[in-house]
Amino acid sequence: MSFSQERFFIREGQEGEFGEIGKLLESVYSGLKGFPQPDDLPEYYDTLRQIGRFTEKPKTSLLIALNSQSEVIGAVVYFGDMSHYGSKGIATQESNAAGIRFLAVASKARGEGIGKALTDACIQKAKASGLTQVILHTTHTMMTAWKMYEKMGFQRSEELDFDQGDLTVHGFRLFL
Repeated sequence: MSFSQERFFIREGQEGEFGEIGKLLESVYSGLKGFPQPDDLPEYYDTLRQIGRFTEKPKTSLLIALNSQSEVIGAVVYFGDMSHYGSKGIATQESNAAGIRFLAVASKARGEGIGKALTDACIQKAKASGLTQVILHTTHTMMTAWKMYEKMGFQRSEELDFDQGDLTVHGFRLFL
């Protein structure tokens, strides 16, 4: 699967890129004002650094956005089977649903539609697989993404909420 824009290109990440993608995710998440830092959530940040491990799970993809210089400027993990989604709460019990986690866009590339394009690529994968909904989680510290998801038609689903330490993680659904 690939998706192209003039300024960036989306495709599945390759094993040799996993370390670079992990560093991007760690940088983006640790740079969010009010988001827990690596010392606060060491297991979470280890997951970010080892993001390529998710591709070992069935129906799971790591999609990346590359700029014209072939630099990784965005990433997201798509789960075609919610049992591999790996969150707390009830999301992993959802059937006929896809999941999106760990969306990140490099600070130098924000505002170019990369987050929306990565999210849309996941929605298209879910539709192509015949799934009826897409589930994701976000926090108040990720308000730019939160607003984007709402504009794309995702609806708050409080039953999917859970706490990650002192951080409340909010669930969203998009019915296809």
